[in-house]
Amino acid sequence: MPGILYLVPTPIGNLGDISRRVAETFAQVDLIAAEDTRVTLKLLNHLGLKKPLVSYYRHNTDEAGRQILDRLLGGESCALCTDAGTPAISDPGEDLVALCAAHDVPVVPLPGPCALVTALSASGLPTARFVFEGFLPMNRKNRRARLEALAGEERTMLFYEAPHKLAATLEDLLAAFGPERRITLCRELTKLHEEIFRTTLAGAAERYRGEDPRGEFVLVVEGAPEGPGERATLEDGLERVEALLKQGLSRKDAVRQASGELGLSRNELYAAAIGK
Repeated sequence: MPGILYLVPTPIGNLGDISRRVAETFAQVDLIAAEDTRVTLKLLNHLGLKKPLVSYYRHNTDEAGRQILDRLLGGESCALCTDAGTPAISDPGEDLVALCAAHDVPVVPLPGPCALVTALSASGLPTARFVFEGFLPMNRKNRRARLEALAGEERTMLFYEAPHKLAATLEDLLAAFGPERRITLCRELTKLHEEIFRTTLAGAAERYRGEDPRGEFVLVVEGAPEGPGERATLEDGLERVEALLKQGLSRKDAVRQASGELGLSRNELYAAAIGK
């Protein structure tokens, strides 16, 4: 019989969030697969546990994943954990779970800390329907293309972002979705300097423009207006482009902002604006 892969969530900042079940699972498994063994070792020391640790992270998923699978197929049990939060969520652990599923190895998930759910619950934005986008593409052209594709998304959107890229990402969000779209920025969740800042995209871009903040961010962005009665037409888009041109924006920037504000295709609006 194969062993069991346990998905073990770890605190996103506050050690008080370790559950009794997490400690019991760490104690009973044969090995722990960790994103960073140094981080997990500190957690084990806090719990007074000693366990064999193996490294499993984004750049060794193929080799390490196969080695862990072989041990699971041999009957050993393994706890998979990331540095913070729930493994397999915006995390290479998803590859190991898929590998186990393909080989009929049981996977047991433990509930626990997850930054996106924590941020969403405190955002003040609609929570009934949401979409998690994780980290946006690093390449700015690809990032803008992804945001353009989300311009008409009506569900609340969640993004992860590193502090050194926050200002640039906020500018791209502003260009894609318009200045009045609401956003909640959650920084250092559950930690000593936790901050939850609710504003608009214009306000967020202004606050962090030229600033070098600290701590990881979860960005919770309001979705586009719902309902067919609120959907903008191409003519609405052209009118908005003209207004933005009069404010001094270039045609390209005017189209980008108008398409984001109204949930229209940027390419279609740009073609119409040029042909007008």
